[in-house]
Amino acid sequence: MFAKSIVNTMKSPWLALFLLAFSAVAHAVPDIQHWTTTRGGRVYFVATQGLPLVDVRVVFDAGSARDGEKFGLASLTSGMLDTGAGEWDADAIAQRLENVGAILGAGAGRDSAYLSLRSLTHPEKLAVALETAKTVLAHPKFEARDFEREKNRTLLGIQQNGEDPEEIAQIAFMKVLYGQHPYAHPPEGTKETVEKLNREDLVDFHKRTYTVKNGIVVIVGDLNRTEAEGMAEQLLADLPEGEMLPPLADPVANAGAETLKKEYPSEQTHIFAGVQGMKANDPDYFPLYLGNHTLGGSSLVSRISEEVREKRGFAYHAFSQFSPMRVAGPFIVGLQTKNAQAQEALQVALKTVQDFIDKGPTEKELEDAKKNIVGGFVLRLDSNQKLTAEVANIGFLGRPLDYLNTFTQKVQAVTREDIKRAFKSRVDMNKLQTVLVGGGAK
Repeated sequence: MFAKSIVNTMKSPWLALFLLAFSAVAHAVPDIQHWTTTRGGRVYFVATQGLPLVDVRVVFDAGSARDGEKFGLASLTSGMLDTGAGEWDADAIAQRLENVGAILGAGAGRDSAYLSLRSLTHPEKLAVALETAKTVLAHPKFEARDFEREKNRTLLGIQQNGEDPEEIAQIAFMKVLYGQHPYAHPPEGTKETVEKLNREDLVDFHKRTYTVKNGIVVIVGDLNRTEAEGMAEQLLADLPEGEMLPPLADPVANAGAETLKKEYPSEQTHIFAGVQGMKANDPDYFPLYLGNHTLGGSSLVSRISEEVREKRGFAYHAFSQFSPMRVAGPFIVGLQTKNAQAQEALQVALKTVQDFIDKGPTEKELEDAKKNIVGGFVLRLDSNQKLTAEVANIGFLGRPLDYLNTFTQKVQAVTREDIKRAFKSRVDMNKLQTVLVGGGAK
């Protein structure tokens, strides 16, 4: 919801059919192998069988939280990686990938930036795909002409976001919630900051953050350990060794509740309310995750949806969510509703949250949530790409290697008292930050 991803997918028709036919092959809970390369690169590997495919994701601590005052720098750097690298322009890179049926992607959010590669494991095809990814990763050209084009495209996107009341509300919400913390600004930057960026800013940012020790490599596919070790060494070979960047500072807690209203000529009012929530490795992760499933995270059967949508018809979609990040990510309650009922809909949603904090879930709600989460867990691992994303989160966020193996047991162990205690300690309604954007924001 609050991350921007730029992905280029270039593949031959036969590979598209191949991937479509086999992408839903289920995986058992994986055995994650972990080691460090000769130059200090951290590698996470899962061996799979059945499909001659490998998915690779190289993740760096190079998200927009590392922009400094140059908001939009991380996103623009990531977006330009495959516009030219080494001796190749964008067309040459695309043709190399097309010829071997490989897919290259890149993206950046608040915490991280990544380069991804999907390839067949046929030795000759994989060799071309790896060499291409290695060059894109370590030797982007950041040509002046390409830079101006991508910069203008970013500015156009920022302008369009400024005409979308939901985007306006999301950006304003993160600003009021995080103040001067790096999470406060949108990953794509602002018009004022992006206009000031130059090519040298991207070159310097890439040199500082795209380093061996500032990232991780995730490999998931039909390979053995020796082959995976060789791939990791090759991918990182041309990157500077560098150092891990220092940890992000924790955000300053909001002193009290605040409400920001922005009028916009729309028939609907977009509402976000919330507090600074939890880190990815929060000791109360499972009680908060499970509790929110009942409160507002389970589509149309959650309490918020029942009270706001089903009983009163105030909104088609109303939700709550925790967004765990490297430091405290947001807890968000969101909805959009007709202007005339914006205040009433907001009050119903917030009363529902307060009731949940006070009383927690019922035993039936708790058991239903556990069944739903445990029953759907296999869907998080039913393709190489999903598994790669899960392992990347484990590696980048520093979660234990058995995170996936113990996930369902930890869900089953949560009690009603765990949830009540966790919500009372994390969701302080006296510090609630609320943003309304639309015709009902008066």
